[in-house]
Amino acid sequence: MRMEGQLNLDKHKFLEALGKISGENVISDRSLLTVYEADGLTAKKQLPWLVVLPREVQEVQEIVRLCHQHDVPVVARGAGTGLSGGATPHAEGVLLSLARFNRIVSVDFENELATVEPGVTNLAISDAVREQGFFYAPDPSSQIACTIGGNVAENSGGVHCLKYGLTVHNVVKLKLISPEGELYELGSEAFDSPGYDLLALLHGSEGMLGIVIEVTVKLTRIPDAICVVMAGFTETADAANSVSDIIARGILPAGLEMMDQPAIHAAEAFVSAGYPLSAGALLLCELDGHRSELEQQITDIKAIFENRSATSVEVAFDGDQRDRLWLGRKAAFPAVGRLAPDYYCMDGTIPRRQLATVLAKISELSTEFELKVANVFHAGDGNLHPLILYDANNEGELQRAEAFGARILTLCIDLGGTITGEHGVGIEKIDQMCVQFSSDELSLFHGIKAVFDSTGILNPGKAVPTLSRCAEFGAMHVHASAEEKFPGLERF
Repeated sequence: MRMEGQLNLDKHKFLEALGKISGENVISDRSLLTVYEADGLTAKKQLPWLVVLPREVQEVQEIVRLCHQHDVPVVARGAGTGLSGGATPHAEGVLLSLARFNRIVSVDFENELATVEPGVTNLAISDAVREQGFFYAPDPSSQIACTIGGNVAENSGGVHCLKYGLTVHNVVKLKLISPEGELYELGSEAFDSPGYDLLALLHGSEGMLGIVIEVTVKLTRIPDAICVVMAGFTETADAANSVSDIIARGILPAGLEMMDQPAIHAAEAFVSAGYPLSAGALLLCELDGHRSELEQQITDIKAIFENRSATSVEVAFDGDQRDRLWLGRKAAFPAVGRLAPDYYCMDGTIPRRQLATVLAKISELSTEFELKVANVFHAGDGNLHPLILYDANNEGELQRAEAFGARILTLCIDLGGTITGEHGVGIEKIDQMCVQFSSDELSLFHGIKAVFDSTGILNPGKAVPTLSRCAEFGAMHVHASAEEKFPGLERF
């Protein structure tokens, strides 16, 4: 089994064979390869050896089969909007772009299902079924660009995940291509399928277990009534504590989002959403259901906000007004991008009750690392997205931003949370995996990887660290025998 840095083949002959399969769909020119050198984690760049843009399933199978025969790494890529480096290319591998697989294959309104190719954008599904009274519930902020294949790879969530769940809760069937080029299915259009729940295992697997080539998703009926309640608070802690109060009251919002003052100001300057600039924190609470039900929930939520000293409350039922209130939140990431040359977007999850504690600690860390931070996050499910501002042109600032982010992730673990909510691990958080998991747990992860991909060609070096890397990181003591459990461990 080859180790990293050892590509045991005649590159010219491999390229010739690949050309026979994909012809002009192969990119090898260095100037064109730079387009694919990074995903949304632009601080980490790596030119791929080759890029292939296939058009047909059989073509993908033949490409992967060829790579398997010659032990060539394969990194599947969708729109490249991921923020953890999950689609960072391999220097000696093939970057397999699935962007051309962008068809909605079928829509079954009777059974409330849609089957799509992995290159279909998240928002395109909702657009295609809206006139018939349906939508696709998961809605990451990048939904206008991110693709459904990437959503599966990272188990994406978005604003509506509090009520409607993550991608894994809204997908019923996958078609995949194995590392050997075989086509197979997981899941079923029925309510359940026999055997182990491998469908759930594939969600969030970051392209390490198989290449998704088709996805069957659930469609959700558009509710009778929808409203957005926006509240401003002087103190961040009051906004954070209101989140727990709403859930404790028995109200389950479709979405419950929070922004701190730097994020509010950035969003307002960018899109003029009408946010209260005097507020120290902002909550956006979306409710849906029957109108009479919502009226009572609004009354209860207003009482909660008043008890937590809210300085302003606005309620919007009208579609245009709702869109205006959401516009700033949806545009928060590009808006914050105007505050500094670069920003480092973190993704950690904590219990809701710890929101105020974590926000206070992030503020302290901001002072310690001498880097500003804007907080935008899915408050309802405790999924934090601190945006650490820095300038890569200033010596040492990127390293400080990464260290700041690592401290946030460790804090999430310490408070009973986890290092990711929807962005995945990729290469960004791979060292924090050593903090969150024991050597035995990581060995189990590698064992699962080996079952699906015994030669380790799919997205090597991502998501799950080797035990020797963790030993170097200093997070755990690793016995030599642990690495011997799976001979290909270092390859992964």
